[in-house]
Amino acid sequence: MSNHHNAGSLSSQLWHSSALYQNSVKQLVEAAETMKLDPNIAERLKVPKRALIVSVPIRLDDGTIRCFEGYRVQHNMTLGPGKGGIRFHPEVNLSEVAGLAMLMTFKCSLVGLPLGGAKGGIRVDPSKLSRQEAQALTRRYTSEINMIIGPDKDIPAPDVGTDAQHMAWMMDTYSQEKGFAIPGVVTGKPIEIGGSLGRHESTGRGVVYTIQHAVKHLADQGKPWGKLDSTTTVAVHGFGKVGAIAALEIYQLGTKVIAVSDVSGAIYNKNGLNIPAISKHLSKGQTLVEYPEAEVITNEDLLALPVDILIPAAIDGVITQQNVAKVKAKIIAEGANGPVTTEALKELEEREVFIIPDILCNAGGVIVSYFEWVQGIQNFFWSESEVNEKLADVLSSSFKKVMDVRAKYKCSMKTAALIAGVDRLNRAMLLRGLFP
Repeated sequence: MSNHHNAGSLSSQLWHSSALYQNSVKQLVEAAETMKLDPNIAERLKVPKRALIVSVPIRLDDGTIRCFEGYRVQHNMTLGPGKGGIRFHPEVNLSEVAGLAMLMTFKCSLVGLPLGGAKGGIRVDPSKLSRQEAQALTRRYTSEINMIIGPDKDIPAPDVGTDAQHMAWMMDTYSQEKGFAIPGVVTGKPIEIGGSLGRHESTGRGVVYTIQHAVKHLADQGKPWGKLDSTTTVAVHGFGKVGAIAALEIYQLGTKVIAVSDVSGAIYNKNGLNIPAISKHLSKGQTLVEYPEAEVITNEDLLALPVDILIPAAIDGVITQQNVAKVKAKIIAEGANGPVTTEALKELEEREVFIIPDILCNAGGVIVSYFEWVQGIQNFFWSESEVNEKLADVLSSSFKKVMDVRAKYKCSMKTAALIAGVDRLNRAMLLRGLFP
């Protein structure tokens, strides 16, 4: 007798526990219905291909041993090797990682990369680890997942709570176990060991490239906010790896960035903030809210500011049904993955807020990760201007693709981006068929 009903209930408990995963599936279902996707393909795309849960024991500085829980999820690899970040965060769980892996599948497909979607993480507060503990944790985790990663299998990258140094440790650990240097196992590495120029800035820079396309599109439609100049107001929620670069890039275009925030709180100045000065202030080890030339507000206040452009670039689920009524921005650029919940999206779309979906808006990171991987395989490296030019080209054609789909199906931007990604996957999956 078949016991597939039991398996179904177990998998749904594992996958569906996070709001991010549930939102990703809801958005997939909506896109599938709109584009009349083959239901068999939709069924396969709702669940990941493979998930690995590992115990990561390390010796802490005080001599005690502690086990952390690590994950690597590969959602779909029809188009090529898995690709996706590794996050160190106290809230990381299997369901969240699975949801992020799903978004990576659609993102890679949308922007035309020969890569599939994957994601990984460790449930840990990285701020409580010493450098030695962080290194031990990264190396042991790499060793535990090494059988499913590799330059032609699955290529990790930095994410929340990790950076180029973690990637260097991952690359070294993997290489030590194989016996020779394998730079292509991860991307987002330091330049000295095969990283790409422009990779560090690529996600934030890509956010601004997509905003420029959105603004031009709105200008062509005769919208009064279809411009980027000193009258344009911007707020950035999450002044981290993505938000800080996006804030700087959009500030350099002459706009008025009036508020930025991080975990310490938010700062606001109606006349505009000096973004380079804030970065310098933070580099001295001071907190954002200690910056003198601004008033301190809350993260919630920032989301409610009457700005032209809001860039939520921190974590998922910050704009929800509870606070969406207060959001007054005309353009929302999803720098983070899933910062707007499905329910909040509906309301914003009804109010004709122009939303640049995460799988398009923050795709700059994975695009330049792909460039890094290609450069590494060829051992032939490009200049930063070449990298930025190629990044701009990919995002330009991807933005146009989403706009064409939106016009064809008369659907929301979010659904259009998913359809554009799923359509390419659908064709590839039908051609490859189902094994056995």
